Amino acid sequence: MLLFWFYTVWIPLLTVFDRALSSYSEDQCSWKGSGLSQQPGSVEQISLHCAEGSLDWLYPKGALRLTLSPRLPSTVVGPGGNRHSGSGHITACVKPAESFHGAQLYLERDGILELLVGDRPESQRPPRVRCFSRHPGERVALFLQATPHQDISRRIAAFRYELRGVWNARLSLDSDPVNSEGACRPCNDTEILMAVCTSDFVVRGNIRSVVENQDLQVSMIKVSATRVFRQKYALFSGAGRLTKAGEIRTLLECGVRNGAGSFLFTGRVHFGEAWLGCAPRYKDFQRAYSLAKEARQIPCELASD
Repeated sequence: MLLFWFYTVWIPLLTVFDRALSSYSEDQCSWKGSGLSQQPGSVEQISLHCAEGSLDWLYPKGALRLTLSPRLPSTVVGPGGNRHSGSGHITACVKPAESFHGAQLYLERDGILELLVGDRPESQRPPRVRCFSRHPGERVALFLQATPHQDISRRIAAFRYELRGVWNARLSLDSDPVNSEGACRPCNDTEILMAVCTSDFVVRGNIRSVVENQDLQVSMIKVSATRVFRQKYALFSGAGRLTKAGEIRTLLECGVRNGAGSFLFTGRVHFGEAWLGCAPRYKDFQRAYSLAKEARQIPCELASD
């Protein structure tokens, strides 16, 4: 009798709730829904149109196919800020939630599936950020396949995503080859000047300490910022009038060490975290900037000391 009540009363109520819950965000950056109303073997088609957002799939059942069609600004789509002059490459990264369970996430590239995130046992470490590139003319989508479980009530497959244009490897973060290649190589003068113009943060400061995280395979650089030229979000803050504090991440394999002196830190914000790009000593930046200014070859102005 109890089982009959569950299927005739509770399941229909859950299905109605599920249909009401399944929705896009107003700006079409994110989607939230559940698999309770999906038919076995069905694939729900989803399309999102932002450079960053999220997906939350409750009670995974069946499959989802997610197409990312971002309305990226022209400045991040191709070199030189020209939407049509660039190579058309887009770098995308997904960051699974620590509680990601109940589904497997695949990259679908020209009809071929590549596993990005598996359905892991709860005892395993949280899944890592995964990145990939889309080349011109390629058809790319994300495919989520629910895995069978007797109890789906505690299963949620959720992740955040970010997309950018041609994304320099040194400004990314995963162990995936698309990100780590060349990430530890020092910047030349041209790269330093371009980083000043295009980075999410440009900060002059000193290294207070470097903390290594073996689990994440990253180094956390604790920075005292004496001047914040630009920052996306409140990365460097504090009550002090002259200095602000912040943290910048880089790959552990780069072997960053504590060093005396003033540096110019540049880089990208990735899922709310600051990741190191070019970081010359401030005097080296001043030299490169002065030479380029004299030759009238500076890509942008910076109010340096």
